[in-house]
Amino acid sequence: MFGLSSLLVGTQSVTANPVKIDYQQPAQEIIDIVDAAPSPGASLSPNGKLLMVLGYPSLPDIRDVSADEIKLAGRRINPANHTVSQARYINSLKLVTVETGEQRTVAGLPEHLKIIGANWSPNGRYIAFAHMRDNQVQLWLVDAEKSSAKLWTKQPLNAVWGPQLKWRHDSKGLYTYFKADELQQPALKTVPTGPVITESMGRSAPGRTYQDLLQNKQDELLFEYYFTSQISFVDLKGKTTDIGSPAIYRSVSSSPNDNYLLVGQIKRPYSYAVPWYRFPLTTEVWTPQGKLVHRVAEQPLADNLPIAFDAVAQGRRSISWRNDADATLVWAEAADQGDPAVKADVRDRLFQQAAPFNKAPQKLLDLSKRYSRALAADAENILVWERWWADRNEKLWLIDSTGKRSPQLVWERSWEDRYNDPGQPFTIQKNGRTLLYLANNNILLSGTGASAEGDRPFIDRYALNNGETERLWRSQAPYFEQARELIDPQALTFLMQRESVDDPADFFVRDLDDDSLRALTDTPHPMPHTKGITRELITYTREDGLAMSAELYLPAGYDKDRDGPLPTMVWAYPREYKSSAAAAQISGSPYEFVRISYWGPQYLATQGYAVLDSATMPIVGEGDARPNDTFIEQLVMNGKAAIAAGVERGITDPNRVALGGHSYGAFMTANMLAHSDLFTTGIARSGAYNRSLTPFGFQREERTVWDDTDLYIRMSPFFHAHKINEPMLMIHGANDNNSGTFPMQSERLYQAMKGLAGSARLVMLPHESHGYRARESILHMLWEQTRWLDTYLKEQE
Repeated sequence: MFGLSSLLVGTQSVTANPVKIDYQQPAQEIIDIVDAAPSPGASLSPNGKLLMVLGYPSLPDIRDVSADEIKLAGRRINPANHTVSQARYINSLKLVTVETGEQRTVAGLPEHLKIIGANWSPNGRYIAFAHMRDNQVQLWLVDAEKSSAKLWTKQPLNAVWGPQLKWRHDSKGLYTYFKADELQQPALKTVPTGPVITESMGRSAPGRTYQDLLQNKQDELLFEYYFTSQISFVDLKGKTTDIGSPAIYRSVSSSPNDNYLLVGQIKRPYSYAVPWYRFPLTTEVWTPQGKLVHRVAEQPLADNLPIAFDAVAQGRRSISWRNDADATLVWAEAADQGDPAVKADVRDRLFQQAAPFNKAPQKLLDLSKRYSRALAADAENILVWERWWADRNEKLWLIDSTGKRSPQLVWERSWEDRYNDPGQPFTIQKNGRTLLYLANNNILLSGTGASAEGDRPFIDRYALNNGETERLWRSQAPYFEQARELIDPQALTFLMQRESVDDPADFFVRDLDDDSLRALTDTPHPMPHTKGITRELITYTREDGLAMSAELYLPAGYDKDRDGPLPTMVWAYPREYKSSAAAAQISGSPYEFVRISYWGPQYLATQGYAVLDSATMPIVGEGDARPNDTFIEQLVMNGKAAIAAGVERGITDPNRVALGGHSYGAFMTANMLAHSDLFTTGIARSGAYNRSLTPFGFQREERTVWDDTDLYIRMSPFFHAHKINEPMLMIHGANDNNSGTFPMQSERLYQAMKGLAGSARLVMLPHESHGYRARESILHMLWEQTRWLDTYLKEQE
């Protein structure tokens, strides 16, 4: 037993009587899981000739995660090198010839490679990448034909948004952001010059609970210093040409004919109440030399949007180039004041405007929902998606921008319905442009192929004129295979990613004409010591008849007749649905590679536990009912069903079952322990437990605490802490950046349980955000979890 104290890691504490302890490590077989090589990534060149294969390192150590960090306007940055904080990077890059499978080493790459962004040129000849060093981010160029790399320019990038590497469509160079060197870093002031004052004056400005907002004038100056950059063009010889003046640029993109630039610029006034993406934004069209051609939109500070998920700012938004046209802008405008509460038959209108932008915009389509995206094959064939959160409905339209043909509804469906998802269309590259593939009025679709037997990805040919579908290919057991990109539409060759239970994912070329398959990569098993662990996709029903599922992991060599029922960990994350049919659908595949995760509970199978991972926790609200109206009741039904599923199979001891989860899963865990006695103990990581601290909505709940105070109290385990009579382990990143899950949430629940004589342990991980990154933090987390479960489950044997 650990008693009623918190755990001190390093030197931080949240209670008066901490337990002093250094970072600990779990058993070696768990350490080997943590240190296993991550799966590689890959990117196909636009001409389909080369595959860029990217390798990733294992976890960084606590020194990397402890690097200086500045929090500004909802962003976290590393001030030492002007990049995102705790950036995940690529540490190896190689090329594979698609036709022959030849592996090609790239010469000249920098030592200690840390790539934080890599982009193909449209012609497939070059790769631009950003290399992160301790004091700067460098721009590098790979000549793919020669398999050689070089430092492209000595000027350091400003990568606080992540590296912006925007190639011209003619592949003659790219646009990027460099540091604006003439700016002087503002001095850090420790003596205030006055109070910080904000006021509303009766103006409605509801907002979700945001983290890392600007706090004062000093933060405003720091925001301007770090986020101000210089747009520059870099040609293939490394010559740089500055475009415009230094400013806080949010976006830059070249028109498909490369005659114009679309530039987004953040302006004052800033806000202390909302993050950067609600700040005023001016969008303009420039010449490539930086001369203003056309001001597209001036969006004001958006600090008063309704909190509903379908709420949007008024005015022009989602502004982009039409992908098929030389230089035509496309954007959406709300027709309902951007407020879902306003009754309206038309919610959004889609417009276009062609260069030289001196004629009135042309309306393309009236939408009954919110505009989502558009993808064109040519001027007469443009697909437009619209969606609505409240009813989970989606529509896809085929429109003609010339006005010769009326809009045609391609399909209307619930996007919750995975079993009937028709998939997403393939694209092709032509003259540096990414276009919808269309041939004889047919498109090609790729989908996950969700079904009652698990996901079985597919490729379909779909006729836009009549909706007829021809299935060209479907993943077959014992493999799980997915189409990643279309290589050659005439030959029907595709880049595939294929795996099986014992074989990690690799990349292949599949020819649908002769059904041939050719390997491009060969990845070794990253953790061979876990091969004996079994995984099974199981299904079961809760007491109201709703179908549910989970992934069951069992220890290597386990025999239920010989070994009997096991202590069991159930790990879950609640999800809201508008229909029971959608909630009952199965996700995942029994043929995916069994990669034992350290982030979830799967590693516990190495320690003699049965594990029910990804146990579905559906919260359903059909018709006019809202899911959270019966959150607690449905949650308890879900817990009963999960335990019963293990007991009925003879693998779970019902008196030795733990429940755990991260974020909303932690919220679920605390609520389950408060409102039932089903579980012996719980593990709650980085959760939110007092919903009055997120008063303008949480997760998918759109009602405020003033709309339904009883709901907020009923769903807050903090207000029911006196009913949590099972021991609970809480773990939280001391630097959590997720909306609503302040570290204080765990601290307050721990203090409540301690004051009420409950059994709790609180672990605060220094420098960690909502997801933990440092190797030391992860290993200590696993040590805590395993030790906790061994105490409360195994010691009852």
